[in-house]
Amino acid sequence: MFETQKLIFVGGKGGVGKTTVACSLGVHLSDRFKTLVISTDPAHSVSDSLQQPIGEQVKKVNHTANLFALEINAEKIYHEFLVANRQKLKRIMDTATNLDDEDIDMMLETTIPGLDEVIGLKTVTDYASQRDYDKIIVDTAPTGHALRLLSMPHLLDDWIKVMAKLRWKYREVVTTFKGIYEPDMGDDFLVEMKKTVKRIESLLKDATACEFLPVSILTDMALAETERLTKTLQDYGVSTRYLIVNQVLTDIHDGAFFHKRKQEQAIFKARVKQAFPTFRVIEIPLYAEEVKGIEALRKVAEALM
Repeated sequence: MFETQKLIFVGGKGGVGKTTVACSLGVHLSDRFKTLVISTDPAHSVSDSLQQPIGEQVKKVNHTANLFALEINAEKIYHEFLVANRQKLKRIMDTATNLDDEDIDMMLETTIPGLDEVIGLKTVTDYASQRDYDKIIVDTAPTGHALRLLSMPHLLDDWIKVMAKLRWKYREVVTTFKGIYEPDMGDDFLVEMKKTVKRIESLLKDATACEFLPVSILTDMALAETERLTKTLQDYGVSTRYLIVNQVLTDIHDGAFFHKRKQEQAIFKARVKQAFPTFRVIEIPLYAEEVKGIEALRKVAEALM
């Protein structure tokens, strides 16, 4: 499982156990591979799951062979990106719009919707493109945010096309009056971003390098959301071959209360078989205690594997 894939996204509805699965998988893979767990969820819970403060810098996870973790601050990364590329963005907006310097500065101070997520995804794929880690596991935010994250390359590509079209008009004007046009930092920036988009898209759609691992529980709402998630992932061309079903009742769960719940789960298990016929379904049992810490995560990893 995940022998060749370097980048593994874990996602699903809120409260189904995404972080537990991501960290458990990280603990397991780190026995053989140098592994990095990255949280892109603004409400980070990787620290709680690992029972160790993580934060915005990569940290070695205690009591593991080769596991590291990082909780991305998308807003901070965006502002760092803005500082590094401010003059290039100003050049593009100056030549492509009628805005004055004050208006441009005001626009740049306002976060461009979605661009912080693009930069967050770029950060993830940058780690995946490097040789520092063998496996990158991404603990995503609930479904809607995860899908926005994966759709960002397409949206950014559209933005680049609009900016390039405006720049082309500027180029025609300059050529008309000067007879020649020399590409500037604005052109270089758009070319660089275009390459970034292509690199991200190529990685996300490479089934030998990237996999999305959906997590669900046996409830009507969770399964309905998982169906929509997997359909959208397939439309995006992102490989998704496994389905993790969490909090499954087993023989150790006895009594009248659990008996009724087992009957309900049996109905939903039948639905899983019908709705996900091509998926390899992996069940994780319901544990008596909250899964926290390396030893507890190893138990979940055993169920996963």
